Amino acid sequence: MVGLGNPGPAYSGNRHNVGFLVLDVLAGRMSARFRTHRTRAEVLEGRLGPERVVLAKPRSYMNDSGGAVSGLLDYFKVPLERLVVVHDELDLPFGGLRLKVGGGDNGHNGLKSIRATLGSGEFHRVRVGIGRPPGRMDAAAFVLRDFSASERRTLELEVDRAADAVEALVTNGLEQAQNTFNT
Repeated sequence: MVGLGNPGPAYSGNRHNVGFLVLDVLAGRMSARFRTHRTRAEVLEGRLGPERVVLAKPRSYMNDSGGAVSGLLDYFKVPLERLVVVHDELDLPFGGLRLKVGGGDNGHNGLKSIRATLGSGEFHRVRVGIGRPPGRMDAAAFVLRDFSASERRTLELEVDRAADAVEALVTNGLEQAQNTFNT
């Protein structure tokens, strides 16, 4: 399972880093810590319920996530159909959540990089809504901004809910997780 984001403290509160935030919650639930791995990612191996999982946060920037994801799949011998990517989604309002398999990249450069490197987009996605930019603001500038003060008041709850959705996907399967969490 891969959370998308940009490395370093300068990006830690950005909307684009919501994938990292969700994986941090899951790591806390597993009482485990990420470690630097040779696959160009921070990695944690453990269990979510009965399932063995690998959580990973690429150390590359979002636009270059594909190389790290490909390296992770090869190293851990994970088939594409078991890959879960947690990422921000402009086309869902803040607090929205959707789980699905496949689809296009919808302009998301992290997904675009993964699809190009793997040669397929047929992997599980947990799409965490961050909303659209206000007015005529450029989407690229918006995703690199921190969450607003009003969003930060409920951000922890939304990230927790997304982590619940990831756990449900892993333990109960896509259809049941969709029925419970898709908004």
